[in-house]
Amino acid sequence: MADIAELTALIEPEVKALGFDLVRIKLFGSGDERTLQIMAEDPKTKQLVIEDCAAISRRLSDLLDEVDPIEEAYRLEVSSPGIDRPLTRLHDFVEWGGFEARITVTEAVEGRKTFKGVLGGVEGEDIQFKDAKVGDVVIPFALVDTAKLVLTDALISATMPLSSEGADEIETEG
Repeated sequence: MADIAELTALIEPEVKALGFDLVRIKLFGSGDERTLQIMAEDPKTKQLVIEDCAAISRRLSDLLDEVDPIEEAYRLEVSSPGIDRPLTRLHDFVEWGGFEARITVTEAVEGRKTFKGVLGGVEGEDIQFKDAKVGDVVIPFALVDTAKLVLTDALISATMPLSSEGADEIETEG
């Protein structure tokens, strides 16, 4: 299996050269179902439009065909992180402070491995978090296994689409 750190070192400069930030690289599945998922965002909007995904995909396809860092066959998938996005970088916890999130850790923190509540920002390498069940908790970033925003009305309002042009022109067959 390919090393995610090596893939990141290869892919991140290409994504940055196009003006985007790399959010996450994930390799999953097996056999004919193996997928290399690249999540990226425009640093100004925190989103990608389909043309952005296509540009990243074209650039990475050429590079990955040339370097061939993954021995097995795989499908390349480029996407936006979406509204209920994964939180993968320390600054994500700052940028999305005040919003609800779900965090799982690799080692228990205050006797728990799963937390759901409100992000309170970051102090050094520690995430400040207000868990719905246990209250205020400090979670070391190094212990975060997965973290993801929770879809709420407040999050939807804060992440309105770049354009809703054409949304009122949807035709239905009747």
